[in-house]
Amino acid sequence: MSHEISPYLLQHSNNPVDWYPWGEEALENAKKQNKPILLSIGYAACHWCHVMERESFEDEQTASLMNEYFINIKVDREERPDLDHIYMDAVQAMTGSGGWPLNVFLTPEAKPFFGGTYFPPGPYHNRPSWKQVLESIHENFTKNRDVTENQAENLVSHMRKTGVFGNGYAGENEKAFFQKPTLDDIFHKIMVSADTEWGGFGNAPKFPQPFIIQFLLRHYHFRRDETALKQACLSLDRMAEGGIYDHLAGGFSRYSTDERWFLPHFEKMLYDNALLISVYSEAFQLTGKKTYQSVIKETIRFIQNELSSAEGGFYSSLDADSEGEEGKFYVWTRKELDEALGPDAALFCSFYGVSDQGNWEGKNILHRRNSISEFAKERSLDEISFESMVMESQKKLLEIRGRRPHPDLDNKLILNWNALMNIALSKAYAALGKPEYRELAVRNMEFLLKYFKKGNQLYHGPVSPNKNQVAFLDDYACMIQALIQLQEITGDEQYLFIARELCEKVFEDYMDEETGYFFYTAKSQQDLIMRKIEVFDGATASGNSQMFLNLIYLSLIFNIPNWRESAINIFLSMGRIISQYPLSFGVWVIGIQALTEGVPEILMTGREIDELRAEFLHIFIPYRIFQSVTREMNHLPLTVGKPIHERPQIYLCKNYTCQKPMSELGELRSRLTEFG
Repeated sequence: MSHEISPYLLQHSNNPVDWYPWGEEALENAKKQNKPILLSIGYAACHWCHVMERESFEDEQTASLMNEYFINIKVDREERPDLDHIYMDAVQAMTGSGGWPLNVFLTPEAKPFFGGTYFPPGPYHNRPSWKQVLESIHENFTKNRDVTENQAENLVSHMRKTGVFGNGYAGENEKAFFQKPTLDDIFHKIMVSADTEWGGFGNAPKFPQPFIIQFLLRHYHFRRDETALKQACLSLDRMAEGGIYDHLAGGFSRYSTDERWFLPHFEKMLYDNALLISVYSEAFQLTGKKTYQSVIKETIRFIQNELSSAEGGFYSSLDADSEGEEGKFYVWTRKELDEALGPDAALFCSFYGVSDQGNWEGKNILHRRNSISEFAKERSLDEISFESMVMESQKKLLEIRGRRPHPDLDNKLILNWNALMNIALSKAYAALGKPEYRELAVRNMEFLLKYFKKGNQLYHGPVSPNKNQVAFLDDYACMIQALIQLQEITGDEQYLFIARELCEKVFEDYMDEETGYFFYTAKSQQDLIMRKIEVFDGATASGNSQMFLNLIYLSLIFNIPNWRESAINIFLSMGRIISQYPLSFGVWVIGIQALTEGVPEILMTGREIDELRAEFLHIFIPYRIFQSVTREMNHLPLTVGKPIHERPQIYLCKNYTCQKPMSELGELRSRLTEFG
């Protein structure tokens, strides 16, 4: 374990447990020694993973039982999400719930037969202790081996059957499905789950659900339905005001444990922040709200300061814990704030909901319930002076906080999460027009293409001489999307050709010929009990839903009709379940929206178009193909035969048939209202 690069695995390298990483040695030893496998999956920023390590995995007596009875394998779920998906499904099928740490008992052939999440060191509220679980599993496996193996075989068979999707609207005309009544039905089902007081959807614990918010923003754009905009903005406002947002350094925690976005689970993940930057960027384009602009800037600053590598990559996460306590790095006593801020403390504390006794376990989580402008107006304060005081106080507290022991950094570099951040930078550049965001995105893409790509093959982590994990479907899907977005903000068509190359690789290595879906793992992956097809959009989008949008875009860019047909067939086979449970299929419903409302093709030409391109990108146009060229090109369908003049020209096209060129964005916006 000491030779691993994962911070999570290295955290366990000094445990008395004889941990193996997942691999041939561990799997072969299980068979040779005829022992069941204990597979324990977690990640570096996981609070309860740390708790179980301290309570059980660092205990000599507990470790002795584990080493005697099992082959113990420790997996970082972020390094091997394929294993996490398979065995999480197994535990959810057995128990009805899941989470991390994920502890699963497997036969020597790696088939699951029992599992759960956190187990306490002693019996607690009718829950067995971890030692009791170990003893019970050992006894059952040795005395009832046949029964155990039959249970495992039946479970794997069940998992394979439940992994088959299809028969939604397969075989039906796509025009019968992609209709506005379908979108209206999806919108109403989303709003049934909407929290119209605190924003978001469903009950606590509350996750941001950026894809659903994007759908609502776009629903308003096309339909002018104020209810959609109100719920989207309410969600974004409440998150930016709550404790889930870091009011000193920027950036969002993983989720809120309450319905008010007040009490976060303090871990900070790269992918959450990337997705939220993207949705706040779209919201700013649509509304122009100053708060959203601030959130974008502050969150990117947080990524630059805390999660950036010198070479241009982005690290995975910050831990929830520091000094053995969750959230300790982020909270304050009233006394600390008084000493730090002096005469400004009273007003600052009032603005950020601070009390003498504390608002959480004797300490205070900074949060607010209105904007600087609203607070200043309520208190009859000069807004400019009050804002200046708040900003100065934030700087003082950030300096003090910086001297505290920091939460641990998970410095893994993961391809799909980096690609999501690349997309976020492209969207932030489009919204705010700050050249440094475009430069960051270009530099990061250079880094990804250099270290994560070998030939036409992508890897989940940086290519190294020792350990290389072939990319998963999500890696390809996010990378393709990042290349598309980067082409839009730079005008560099080479990004499109790389995207097409990667798309061809997805068809070659991930396609399920029987269903038309894409497997999560490449056909070369040999250490799994099954290949899964992922379709649900959770904290991040499923590779299949992202590939649907990629195929629609690239089929139009390169005029490859069979790619569009492949995407539509996948979509129609999923249609019924998507429209019934839209909250579980956030990116899929965005796809329905795109094909229902239409995808205009927009081309900008001219020798000097940088300024006009930046102005165009600032406009909220949710679904469109966009290219900008400064020289004549005949190798991309949309650009064929388009002359290049000194003065920029804008073409609005459908199926490569273009209207008369324009020179003003106002005219383009007017014509887009009639597009369909």
